[in-house]
Amino acid sequence: MTESARTRDTTAERRLHAERLLGADALREAQALRYSVFSSEFDAKLNGAELGLDMDDYDPHCQHIGVRDLNSGRLVATTRLLDHHAAASLGRFYSEEEFCLHGLAHLEGPVLELGRTCVDPAYRNGGTIAVLWSELAEVLNEGGYRYLMGCASIPMQDGGIQAQAIMQRLRERYLCNEHLRAEPKKPLPSLDVPSNVIAEMPPLLKAYMRLGAKICGEPCWDEDFQVADVFILLKRDELCPRYARHFKAAV
Repeated sequence: MTESARTRDTTAERRLHAERLLGADALREAQALRYSVFSSEFDAKLNGAELGLDMDDYDPHCQHIGVRDLNSGRLVATTRLLDHHAAASLGRFYSEEEFCLHGLAHLEGPVLELGRTCVDPAYRNGGTIAVLWSELAEVLNEGGYRYLMGCASIPMQDGGIQAQAIMQRLRERYLCNEHLRAEPKKPLPSLDVPSNVIAEMPPLLKAYMRLGAKICGEPCWDEDFQVADVFILLKRDELCPRYARHFKAAV
């Protein structure tokens, strides 16, 4: 099932539609959008850059979903989903490249990993994310997944000041090791940041926290993307009630 939404901007009414990205052509659309966002904003080192794509060995094992602007036909948001069965065949979740996930094997219930989420800069608003979340909700419901996990990124181009300041806030409000503890394989370089430094939380990280997600430890330094990756975990029955109608969770 897909969901559509209408959002207004200063120039025209947008018609946004969530969909499963099936087939080679749709996957290349997602990879092209990822390349455009990650290369321009993070100057990331990407496999497939010579083709204008962001691609890796995980893509063929993932479900890919996205949001399309029906007025232009363009794909404007995408994320990929790796479940526990596919991770078992690969031998790992993507997050395990960056973190030792203590307790992962003991989580009760199926797990779905969210990754490579990106939104076209011109569409970064609550409406676009809500449409993407609606399709994610359908996948969660169909698979009966109890946990959603993944990495959320904080830019490091300023040397880590923003990341450290944001982590101070996250530790106070969102840190939880009850279900899982994420130990970064490459911790951030130590940096003294005054407590009064104010940093804006990246939109996607903020969206995950609003869903009810928790962080499970300190961030990992991803040098290829020049970001600090924070491991997040969302237990489905702890979903924020505001979003429960999309995810049909018992809260």
